[in-house]
Amino acid sequence: MEEETITTLVLVSLAAVTAPLLAEWLVRRVRVPGVVIEIVLGILIGPQLLDIAHRDHVVDGLAELGLTFLMFLAGYEIELHTIKGRPLNLALVSWGFSLILAFSFAYTLVANGSALSILLIGLCLTTTAVGTLLPIVRDAGLLQSRLGPYFIGAGTIGEFGPIVAIAVLLTGDEPIKTIVFLCAFMLVAAAAAAITLRAHPPQWIRLLRKHLNSSAQLPVRIAVLLVVVLVWVASQLGLDALLGAFAAGLIVRLSTSSSEHDPVRIKLEAIGFGFLIPIFFIVSGMRFDLAALRSDPTQIIRVPMFLLAFFMVRGIPVMLLYQKDLSDAARSALALLASTQLPLIVVIVTIGLETGRVLPVNATALITAGMLSVLLYPSLALVKMRGGRAETVDGPVVEFEPDRVADQPAATSVD
Repeated sequence: MEEETITTLVLVSLAAVTAPLLAEWLVRRVRVPGVVIEIVLGILIGPQLLDIAHRDHVVDGLAELGLTFLMFLAGYEIELHTIKGRPLNLALVSWGFSLILAFSFAYTLVANGSALSILLIGLCLTTTAVGTLLPIVRDAGLLQSRLGPYFIGAGTIGEFGPIVAIAVLLTGDEPIKTIVFLCAFMLVAAAAAAITLRAHPPQWIRLLRKHLNSSAQLPVRIAVLLVVVLVWVASQLGLDALLGAFAAGLIVRLSTSSSEHDPVRIKLEAIGFGFLIPIFFIVSGMRFDLAALRSDPTQIIRVPMFLLAFFMVRGIPVMLLYQKDLSDAARSALALLASTQLPLIVVIVTIGLETGRVLPVNATALITAGMLSVLLYPSLALVKMRGGRAETVDGPVVEFEPDRVADQPAATSVD
């Protein structure tokens, strides 16, 4: 390994350790999610400022693995039985309205020459950073409240919908052919799910439990194998690898019994949030193009414009459609959470830059707005819920405890 690569990995590792420490220090002053600190530290050590850390194939490869694991853990957190019915139906209808609003806004930008692609800008506005939000929401105790299933539903569609759209519309030149391949991938994923759900002979279960805490770590190795296989299948079919990672998370969660869920989750999160995922966010900061905004300070107005657009596109449908299901406070909180975006924005604008379908200034403004959404919207959502009482799905009430909120997705939680 080259000396420059080792130096960069040392700096990235130092930033990964510094981020939660800074988050802990800042918590008494202002609540700053760790992912924002990680991106800021990446900007600091990257070529835009100090220029002491440099990307190469090793660093970028680890960052890609981090994004893959982020999507895998986002899929792993989805419990389909908790969102089926009204939460899922409302999430689908809400995202449909979001698409209309997003493409209308993007059309306006393209029409006046402020953007190049309706599709790319529109998809950026319809995402939800469920993987980033899950640790915050879970540690706040909101997943067990009445808000929980509706948040999971909105977040799942806000993540899965854009991933499918990316696979079909952004990563291939022949949409019809891509749709056929997508159907083929879904069949492969369904077959994998059926096998994992049915293959539970007693001796196999005993073997997995025996090696859950041994040096073999067999359940973790099987989970990683499934991620790699489905990512490979997606790539071979010309689909985005994130689709494979997300599907792998869903399948592993379906095949994990309730008694094994927490031990397996903790181990998988240790790999993700303890190692790979911070690298993705820090390297995203190193890729950040400050020069695009500094070259024309008048373009900075794009940042608050996109930040407001996130809420208009994702939040307004929630405010309108969930009136009969959630209290005003919970509905406002859900609207803010659904409007929180970042990881998929990074993915979409990266594709846009590589294909020449996004202006550099828009790419930088979108990522900056995404960072601000992670910084502001979850905190505002928790303020909305602070001091309130949230009904659980089954009827009793759960006190909302804002002080329990984790400011940094850590190894004790997954997005």
